[in-house]
Amino acid sequence: MQHMLIDTDTASDDAVALVMALRDPEVTVEAITVVAGNVPLHQAVQNALFTVELCESDVPVYAGLAAPMMRVLESAEKVHGSDGMGEIGLDLTGRVPAPGRAVDVMVETFLADPGAIDLVTIGPLTNVAAALLRAPEMAGAVKNCYIMGGTGAGTGNVTPLGEFNFWCDPEAAKLVLRSGMAMTMIGWDISVASATFDPAQAGELRSIGTPYAEFCVDIQAVLNDFALKETNLPGFDFPDPIAMAVAIDPSIAETSHRFVDVEIGDGQARGHDIVDWLEVTGHDPNVHVVTHVDRQVFVNMLTERLR
Repeated sequence: MQHMLIDTDTASDDAVALVMALRDPEVTVEAITVVAGNVPLHQAVQNALFTVELCESDVPVYAGLAAPMMRVLESAEKVHGSDGMGEIGLDLTGRVPAPGRAVDVMVETFLADPGAIDLVTIGPLTNVAAALLRAPEMAGAVKNCYIMGGTGAGTGNVTPLGEFNFWCDPEAAKLVLRSGMAMTMIGWDISVASATFDPAQAGELRSIGTPYAEFCVDIQAVLNDFALKETNLPGFDFPDPIAMAVAIDPSIAETSHRFVDVEIGDGQARGHDIVDWLEVTGHDPNVHVVTHVDRQVFVNMLTERLR
């Protein structure tokens, strides 16, 4: 049985990743911690609670930090909709998170059982950075940290160089990457290469016919339009679900152990992950960078969990 803690800024693709983990019989989700990112914190919390309820799960959801470490939050409603879930009329209000603060829960969970629990991050790294500042020893207690962030060998989706999760809080990303944790990075380039869904492919997913399948496709409505108009993809893509797939079964990914840093300045390079592919910096590798995931393997994993 795999044990994980998931840190999320819950919007349309995050929710699919949560469904994958919550419906996997071989995964125990110890807690879900929520951070501001795709949408403001209060909305991300409601979206996580709705998804947990849909999956008939009792996993606790904890509210975390409402803004990046050193910046004003710049969220992404234009990508995911005003509610983060495709504006399809879901009731995303009124649910109450578990008592306690996400950062405290994160520290306490990993220190209570060192080396036994994976950390899966599918939003900005603000909560994780704050936890490491509070308890640097947490870095050694995390079994492995799977990070959906950066661009790997690809382009950005906010600027030509910056992927949203790293761009949203680059100072947090830099701190986490320098923490010494065992880390695997699944960049947006992996999603573009292996996790896009055109209308026919989306229809195949929805035709599975379960409430989970219908939910996971329907909430991509705004993202799908954004992909067609802004990122020039054939339809919506699933960066967080493919990162979750790697976290659940690392054997599906090809990786390269490299030194990775993050640009913390402003402008076009903000949040750009600097991967030392040619080993010219002299720094020891700190991240296993995913370079390839077979699309069909990912789609099979996703389909199995949506049935």
